[in-house]
Amino acid sequence: MSDDSRVERSAEAAGVRTPAVDGHILIFEDDETLAALLARVLRTEGYDVDLAESADEVPSPAALARYAVVLSDIHLANDTSGHDVLRRIRESSPATPVILMTAYADIDGAMTAVGEGAYDYLAKPIEPTELKKMVGDAIARRKLAESGDQEPSRARSQSVAQIVGTTPAMLSVYKTVAHVAPTTATVLIVGDSGTGKELVARAIHAKSLRATKPFVAINCGALPESILESELFGHERGSFTGANATKRGLFEEAKGGTLFLDEISDISPKMQVQLLRVLQESEIRRVGAAETIKVDARVVAASNRDLKAEVAAGRFRGDLFFRLQVVTVYVPPLRERPGDIPLLIEHFIARHAERMARRAPHVAPEVFEILERYTFPGNVRELSHMIERAILLAREGVITASDLPPEVARTWTSTQPASGIASLADDWPTLQLLERRYIDRVLSRTGGNKTRAAEVLGIDRRTLNRMFARERAAATGQPLIDDDLELDPQEAEKDEGAAEES
Repeated sequence: MSDDSRVERSAEAAGVRTPAVDGHILIFEDDETLAALLARVLRTEGYDVDLAESADEVPSPAALARYAVVLSDIHLANDTSGHDVLRRIRESSPATPVILMTAYADIDGAMTAVGEGAYDYLAKPIEPTELKKMVGDAIARRKLAESGDQEPSRARSQSVAQIVGTTPAMLSVYKTVAHVAPTTATVLIVGDSGTGKELVARAIHAKSLRATKPFVAINCGALPESILESELFGHERGSFTGANATKRGLFEEAKGGTLFLDEISDISPKMQVQLLRVLQESEIRRVGAAETIKVDARVVAASNRDLKAEVAAGRFRGDLFFRLQVVTVYVPPLRERPGDIPLLIEHFIARHAERMARRAPHVAPEVFEILERYTFPGNVRELSHMIERAILLAREGVITASDLPPEVARTWTSTQPASGIASLADDWPTLQLLERRYIDRVLSRTGGNKTRAAEVLGIDRRTLNRMFARERAAATGQPLIDDDLELDPQEAEKDEGAAEES
């Protein structure tokens, strides 16, 4: 089925009218179950909903005009994608907001889509409340923008610096990066030490129009004032003892690109004045020089301190603070996003194993549980070092609790009741009940991911499904059928995404 026939017939089948643009929504989703669920949620809000399965069914420009919002899954039928939908709609109806829906493993694709002009994206599993809010916001924003069209952002082909995380807190970071990167705005990144602020800065650069130019980074807190001044602005020959040649500063080195100033809160009052002048005038004066030099470098700064508090205490200039925080990106500490820990563990295992030229080890279930309960004062950096250590110590290709730092494993052990196989069998259960308890324990330590649980148990996912199906059949008295052996569509997609990450 092509062109507008399918979406028009889906509207007729649902018994809905063709309303004004502010109440009609088009959904591209090849999973019939999920499509029906999304349509039901939106129809309860009073919207009319049409359904399509592939990008081949994008309506003509005239037909698109009646839709207030378009939602599309990333992966669609006929080897098409949400990116195809986005591109075709942007070409024929750029004012129509497109919201992409994506499995958590496709963060880079979603960020690219925002850069290509998508209004926003939703991560699966989709929360109805978030879906309704985002659609409502998109419609409201479209009404406000009706008076003037804007050119779509230009897509960039460069890959994003690898930030890892799928929790709502990290999704917020991705969205902010995707929206601010194509601009020239100064960005302030705040967060505890070790949270990955430089990675965020690199992602902003990689998704910007300056991506082909240099990315230059300096830790302002690691250098005394005199050396920092020379590093940033350069110096003339003979300007001080040891200045045997003229030296270009980092502002000049970053010409056309991005200059990342880490730990900006540590610079001296004198340097604050000089930096403020650079941001205001886009020019520098080398140490010992009489003339100024025009510079073109986007400044991205970072701080692990609360700069508002520093301003209030008189340690940081208010005017510089306001210049730096045109856009602020908050990178959450690891303790605020424990759901990202399993994904980070797998990421660091792959990275460190490749660097060490070793085979990536497996991870015992208790390791995930221990690390998900640890507070990580050193944040992501601490986890990276912890995994590197564990790979070096692991025996027989498996990381266990004994390969973690003693203080980490000890803290976890001291807070645990009697655990292990013994606790599973304290009440002398039947073998069938003991089996189920152990499966539940493994599932809890893999975050409910059946693919990973099956790997730990040494069986395939279909066998695990059969165990659950057999139990359901026994409880309900219903016969076991083949359909019982399949995962829920959303669950299957989630597991497949996890398998790809692994």
